Amino acid sequence: MLRIRGLCKDKNMKISQLAYAAGMPPSTLKNIMKGNSKNTGIVTIKMICDGLEVSLDDFFHCGLFRDLEQEID
Repeated sequence: MLRIRGLCKDKNMKISQLAYAAGMPPSTLKNIMKGNSKNTGIVTIKMICDGLEVSLDDFFHCGLFRDLEQEID
């Protein structure tokens, strides 16, 4: 959520604009941003990256993801 918000800010893009550019319903993206969608799949993340015009590598290459602990259920 923070990464998406930061990239939108960098590109002067609103969440609704990103949803349109990513080809997904605004409600889907809003649920992701609100934390209602806990297990967002890689296909959805790729769509978001495409809407932001960034690669998956660029999306994940940031400090937010470096120190995440692995969750074991």
